[in-house]
Amino acid sequence: MKSNLIIQFLLSLNLLFFSFHFHGQEFQYSDPEDEGFSKERLERITPVIQKYIDEDLTPGVLTAIMRNEKIIYLETQGYMDVKEKKPLKEDTIFRIASMTKPIASVALMILWEEGNFQLNDPVSKFIPAFSETKVSTTSDVSGKTGDLVEPKRAITIRDMLTHTAGLANNYIGNKDAYRKAMYQPRPKSNSEQINRLAKLALNYHPGEQWQYSAATSVVGHLVEVISGKSLDVFLTERLFDPLDMPDTHFYLDNTKDGRLAAQYKPGKDKKIVLQDPGSEKSRFITAPRNIFSGSGGLVSTARDYLRFQQMILNEGQLNGVRILAPSTVSLMLENHTGNLPIWLTGPGTGFGLGYGVIVDRGESGSPLSKGSAYWGGAYCTISWIDREKNLVGLLMTQVRPYTHINIRRDFQVLTYQSIMD
Repeated sequence: MKSNLIIQFLLSLNLLFFSFHFHGQEFQYSDPEDEGFSKERLERITPVIQKYIDEDLTPGVLTAIMRNEKIIYLETQGYMDVKEKKPLKEDTIFRIASMTKPIASVALMILWEEGNFQLNDPVSKFIPAFSETKVSTTSDVSGKTGDLVEPKRAITIRDMLTHTAGLANNYIGNKDAYRKAMYQPRPKSNSEQINRLAKLALNYHPGEQWQYSAATSVVGHLVEVISGKSLDVFLTERLFDPLDMPDTHFYLDNTKDGRLAAQYKPGKDKKIVLQDPGSEKSRFITAPRNIFSGSGGLVSTARDYLRFQQMILNEGQLNGVRILAPSTVSLMLENHTGNLPIWLTGPGTGFGLGYGVIVDRGESGSPLSKGSAYWGGAYCTISWIDREKNLVGLLMTQVRPYTHINIRRDFQVLTYQSIMD
């Protein structure tokens, strides 16, 4: 009885802290028991996450669970800057990397709803350089570009949204040519970078294989070409301002540099070492502001990203603001890749328009419900939407690479073992 009273007191404090730091239209905070969760089982999350921090495998972690549009769990542990002993906070700004992809994909689907294109339209209709793209006959890990042949069909916009375009990438094929084209020298605009990419040979014929790539960078540039606005301006006007996401940006000004978490990498012993500071020296503050990557350029807060995900879970609207029609959201969260293997996420998973999707729980071994949509980022962030459970999950931390830890899957398991209905 005494422990339950303590938990209720701590939850009330958490609610006050949450309301104080998160301005604007806010989510309600609800007692977990009222939303079908076991408080006792939720308590298992903290020690598991803390173990990763105590072993210096990650600097600090924010975890959040929403159900029925209410916060039922929100916790910060560890530091946003280890050396300075600066605690991680609810309003800490994180590099979200590939969690930019669902946002860029939603932006393009806004333009689809307005009648600007069809999903099976060729990308070359809007970016002519892709009309000349050829396919390499060497698609293995040899790292060489083989003889070039014409693609069996044109690359479509759907191919870009689903990573089935066959684009050159950093994982397979001529990786050196890819890196040089994309980054050396630094392109002056999205247009320059995408036109360089279009000149590289495809690793596969369009639609024949799933291969993670910079396809969503092309998606972001399609938004620019079709709308006539830079991606940062379009996202601000059509998503971030309407959804009240004031801390989601491609670059930060100096007024927010004190909130940017430092980013770490594993050292030789897997213990974290600083890679990018959370200060005015970070590239997210100092870099030239001319590249707005739909693949992975954004920074954001837990509050902002939860609002975006809740909009998707609400079938395209939040607090009376409609971004997409329910049918469009449903289409995005369908599996568009059939039985193609999704090597990055494994068996039992597919890919929609900007999101990975759970196709078979048994095959995937995932606790998420069938049809759930998810994606993560290179700094070990992840968020998912479970339509069956009416739930949004979110984990934010800043360590790259993160293959030495299973913290994201651990948090998902701990979330679902807490659900009692």
